[in-house]
Amino acid sequence: MQAAPVRLPSPKASEEAKAALRALETLPRKKTASRTVQVRPDGEGRAVSVTVPREAFDLFLEVLGQMANGNAVTIVPVHAELTTQEAADLLNVSRPHLVSLLDSKQIPFRMVGTHRRILAADLMAYKEKDDAHRKSILDELTEEAEKHGLGY
Repeated sequence: MQAAPVRLPSPKASEEAKAALRALETLPRKKTASRTVQVRPDGEGRAVSVTVPREAFDLFLEVLGQMANGNAVTIVPVHAELTTQEAADLLNVSRPHLVSLLDSKQIPFRMVGTHRRILAADLMAYKEKDDAHRKSILDELTEEAEKHGLGY
């Protein structure tokens, strides 16, 4: 997978995303399998109605929410193989730290010649497990602080 350069949304794009998200969030929350939406390029041509899977619509709302908050968004297919640098960037860690995670077998990988390749699905599974572990540690610390009256 060749990663596209990460670009933060402009302030104008963030504002447009906020407005779009506010408008779309007013739609009834039916648990249907698909959703029909009208799409029109920014001020051009006519609107086209399309039906999209519910999961795609929900993902679109998530993308808008991230853009509204000024965050860059990257979509990676779960079957994609990532380089060590791409994987490190997604975890927000250094490449040497990621390599140490690979070498300690915390994240599965395969060798392509002399290069390591990591499945995006394996990387996301590691991230979810690590996030859950961090949350449990934070919960323990919060509980301990409350027990000692530290105001948490």
